[in-house]
Amino acid sequence: MLDLEWNQAMRSDSPVFNRLPIHLRGEIIEIGAVKLNDDMTAGEEFSIDVRPKYFRKMHYQVKKLTGFDYDRLSEGYPFPVALKKLHEFCGDDVVFLTWGCDDKNIMEQNIIIHDLDWDWISDWKNLQLIYNVQTGGDKNQKSLADAMEHFEIEQTRIAHDALGDAYHTAKVCEHLDMVDGIKNYDKAGKILAERMASAIPVPDNPEAPEALFHDYYDGYESKATAFSDPRISTLNCPVCAQKMHSLKWINQGDGRYMNIYSCDDHGKYLLRIKFKKGADNLLAANRLLYKADDDMLSFYRQKAMLARRRGRSRKESTRRRKKL
Repeated sequence: MLDLEWNQAMRSDSPVFNRLPIHLRGEIIEIGAVKLNDDMTAGEEFSIDVRPKYFRKMHYQVKKLTGFDYDRLSEGYPFPVALKKLHEFCGDDVVFLTWGCDDKNIMEQNIIIHDLDWDWISDWKNLQLIYNVQTGGDKNQKSLADAMEHFEIEQTRIAHDALGDAYHTAKVCEHLDMVDGIKNYDKAGKILAERMASAIPVPDNPEAPEALFHDYYDGYESKATAFSDPRISTLNCPVCAQKMHSLKWINQGDGRYMNIYSCDDHGKYLLRIKFKKGADNLLAANRLLYKADDDMLSFYRQKAMLARRRGRSRKESTRRRKKL
């Protein structure tokens, strides 16, 4: 079981990206791992702090979530050393189980920028898929907290701590048939897609477009905080995985926003976000991505024009009040 915490650049256009061979989404600052025993219970643990090389200034949101500060990071190990220690802990014949796909992508990016060997960490499984298959869920992402609540697992470790999250994820494994889950992992996506298709009612418009993906992030104090999170505002092309360019976020009302993202090679996409406040009074963001057709582009332009008009009206009202 593996979990990572990572720091982010302060801005999406930070000059640090000019020195990197790829657009680094996050630089790992903590690695946590828990081995599963033969009976699939939580076993030996591993935790290590990592000293960042590129994103040395803590992003305010990461600092708030993790409690990390520069003093703690400065005492961490360089990433190559930390990865070597993780290798020694895991051994060569290892399957990494993570909650979601973000950890895999971040780990691969960090290995690339340090030009390190990654043959020994090629086998990854997204535990969310196994959980969804075995609990009657669909392809929509469920949070680790949701899974813990489902199985009535008490939180005994700190959240947003790599070892704590890895441990709680291991506790979820204790309630799943992991042997069957790993054996049939390659079929999980198809099972969930078929389950989602049969569960979703037919829309009023039979030609309504189908979302290319649907993901979910939570724990935001405000919409501004959410939009400052690169996981929300940064989007890679679903075809070539290159970072896409975006226009402006347009408020559609009722907590809904939309934006147009463009890939030079594969065209335009519409990203919709729906914000919802949870019981903890924090916001969750549901993202849906569509291949943008002419109707979507026209709808976006109309809403953008209305937003500009409202903005001009507010400015004119402000100027009139100042004159008075």
